Amino acid sequence: MPKYVFIETLGCQMNVLDSELVAASLVRAGYELVDSPRKADTILFNTCSVRQHAEDKVYSALGRLKHVKERNPEKIIGVLGCMAQKDRELVFRRAPHVDLVVGPGQLGQLPRLLEQIAAGEGPKLEVSLDRKGASRPLVEQSFAHFDPARDVRPLGGRAQAMVRVMFGCDKFCTYCIVPRVRGPEQNRPAAEIEAEVRQLADQGCLEVTLLGQTVNSYRDASQGRTVRLSDLLERLAAIEGIRRLRFVTNYPRHMTDDLLQAVRDLPKVCPYLHVPAQSGSNRVLQRMKRGYTVEFYREMLHRVREMVPAATVTSDFIVGFCGETEEDFQQTVDLVREGRFKNSFIFKYSPRPGTFSAERYADDVPEPVKRRRNNELLAIQNAISAEENAPLLGQTVEVLVEGPSKVSRKPSRQGEINQLTGRTACDRIVVFDGDDSLIGRIVPVEITQTSAFTLFGSVLDRPKP
Repeated sequence: MPKYVFIETLGCQMNVLDSELVAASLVRAGYELVDSPRKADTILFNTCSVRQHAEDKVYSALGRLKHVKERNPEKIIGVLGCMAQKDRELVFRRAPHVDLVVGPGQLGQLPRLLEQIAAGEGPKLEVSLDRKGASRPLVEQSFAHFDPARDVRPLGGRAQAMVRVMFGCDKFCTYCIVPRVRGPEQNRPAAEIEAEVRQLADQGCLEVTLLGQTVNSYRDASQGRTVRLSDLLERLAAIEGIRRLRFVTNYPRHMTDDLLQAVRDLPKVCPYLHVPAQSGSNRVLQRMKRGYTVEFYREMLHRVREMVPAATVTSDFIVGFCGETEEDFQQTVDLVREGRFKNSFIFKYSPRPGTFSAERYADDVPEPVKRRRNNELLAIQNAISAEENAPLLGQTVEVLVEGPSKVSRKPSRQGEINQLTGRTACDRIVVFDGDDSLIGRIVPVEITQTSAFTLFGSVLDRPKP
């Protein structure tokens, strides 16, 4: 009898990758993926803990499933990922009908755990050790690597894939829960990454995004010599079939010249750099324990623009952090105006239990002030994004077609014109009309209209198969 599983994913690209790997492992174990919880025997939430809103959304969804579980007691409900690692037994207390709580370091055990629950062994809790609860080697071991042999075909045979190059984080920014829920920083062997990318290329993958919490700090010395991210990019760029390489997320202090040279000199490496600043105030950066000054960040930006003139840069900013004054905020505004980022992800500060700032600093910026600063900074960034996109009007860009646009979510009939979406090498979103045979291909698109968020265009000619 087939088993049906539904997975809902919240949070970052790392969570998206984890869900894809979980899905593949469950398919190999005999499960079938479905697109609705109503069709599923097993409902899994892969969760995020970076902001309170993401956790609230999960607990709300779990609450709605209480009556579903009462009517169908054999249905399995599980919570995976960062919130599972952080909240642990609290998930069972807040949602007693949950059967399974599994942290990101224990995802490899999921098929076995589901089998045990189905056999009547009761709820299961599998999480990694607390960072302060044991020695680093033991904590590292408890955050087990989960990068099984890849096979994208059960998940749709996409032309894009994400590959993890490192785990965890050792930066301990005062606002951030990631080092606690993702564990210590650990680097995958370069040979293992290269083998995975070769396999993806053999399966038709054109674009690979390398993932790490601070991806540009990647170092592998397992074979006797140190392999930096720039070295890894050079090795991956030599793989036949791979057309594009990306990497996220970057830490400002590790944006080294050798890495920028790789972006400049390797045609397959996309000139797109996501480098979170978080604030334009040195006082706030120090409270955040970011490890650099705004002067350093500006100098880093200058080196990027000087060495890779074609590069687009994006950033993250937190407004309303503990003690942030109006002067601090205006310094952030100045950095955004000067930085001319392609876009920025702007968030209101949300205290995370277990972080230094939540335990030591008062969350003293009123919510209306946070909201006003968020909206003001967003408006400034959106105006800059519109100005930066405008010169692309009339130009031809190469777009990797990802699928139907948000307006046209459903695939069209063969040969039927649909609205499609894709990305340029610089990570600009482009929307255009075309049939679904273009999905998974790189096509030339002439830009006919621009906005702050999206480019609109028309395909110049059909690509060769």
